[in-house]
Amino acid sequence: MVKRNPNMAKLQSGYLFPEIARRKNEFIKKNPNAKLVSLGIGDTTQPIKPHITKGLADEASRLGTKEGYSGYGAEQGLEELRDRIAEKLYNGAINGDEVFVSDGAKPDTARLQLLFGSNVSIAVQDPSYPVYVDSSVILGQAKGYNQKKSQFGGIEYMKCVPENNFFPDLEKTKKTDIIFFCNPNNPTGAAAARGQLKQLVEFARKNKSILVYDSAYSQFISDKSLPKSIYEIEGAEEVAIEISSFSKPIGFTGVRLGWTVIPNELEFEDGTKVNKDWNRIMTTLFNGASNIAQRGGLAALDKKGMKEMEQTVSYYLENAKVIMASMEKLGYEVYGGIHAPYIWVRVPGKTSWQAFEEFLGKANVVTIPGVGFGPSGEGFLRLSSLGNRQDVDEAVKRIERSLK
Repeated sequence: MVKRNPNMAKLQSGYLFPEIARRKNEFIKKNPNAKLVSLGIGDTTQPIKPHITKGLADEASRLGTKEGYSGYGAEQGLEELRDRIAEKLYNGAINGDEVFVSDGAKPDTARLQLLFGSNVSIAVQDPSYPVYVDSSVILGQAKGYNQKKSQFGGIEYMKCVPENNFFPDLEKTKKTDIIFFCNPNNPTGAAAARGQLKQLVEFARKNKSILVYDSAYSQFISDKSLPKSIYEIEGAEEVAIEISSFSKPIGFTGVRLGWTVIPNELEFEDGTKVNKDWNRIMTTLFNGASNIAQRGGLAALDKKGMKEMEQTVSYYLENAKVIMASMEKLGYEVYGGIHAPYIWVRVPGKTSWQAFEEFLGKANVVTIPGVGFGPSGEGFLRLSSLGNRQDVDEAVKRIERSLK
């Protein structure tokens, strides 16, 4: 028999979200009449807006004609879309040939790990989206799990908590080959200031590290003083890769469309262009994003589409205001929710899973335990504003009634 990849056994207690689903299903079995409402949802709920939908539909119709049919496209993405992403979302700070269109930021994170290989060291925000750590474990970059610290060996955890304004103390951070940094952050909802990002870029330059900058929630940033892209920071093109996505701002979680920017200036130690190797990865392991999805992306980046994107983002941020006001009314410490669809709530005197069970049992509301995002997430819950307004209103009513 084929031996199992030993790194799979290192993964702790299953991926966070399947574990939540398991506990939720157990609760439903014991309480079949309970009607659960979720503030944990990381999926979008609002329909794709009409103009963007038309872009999808028109391309689907064209594929049904002899003249409009197209098969395989360029693995790097439609040239028109690559150029428009560079123009509309990066204000020309990058070139279209540095943009690689894909099926989303999460799959690109996994492919980047294949690009880097197993012999690199990594640093992650703590807490952070689980895919950075879990993909590193699967690739063999991590060592054994320390149950006492809730950490994997070989991974540098950069503590990001209210006490340091959710930005790591870089003077105490060890040098690593790769730094994963999500901004605005999932799960805390924190958005880094320009000065903080300058520190991060300088830290990467000093240590000759590659910064993998996840900007999937950048469209939720409304403060013009806060950078939406790492390439707004001088020198970032020499050290940073940026991954991003259409999933949350226009509802493409199921359509699947994202991109990764690999600047032409970024090089490996031996002088090889990272862009060159990434091109090989994409042309070898990926057949290109859906033609239909890419036409939807083009529609999202014209004048009408950008307006629709703003409307969708505004809807979720209004939800966030409702949730934040309710949590603050009950006396909780609340963070995030202003430049991201996530609200980070401290639950004093309880573990994250205890708070999860309390919200589930007393209010029939599903949340996300903060510890699932890293050891510094212990004692917090992540609440999401990506639900329907009706469900958000119902959830906060239940919480205020049951947990006051």
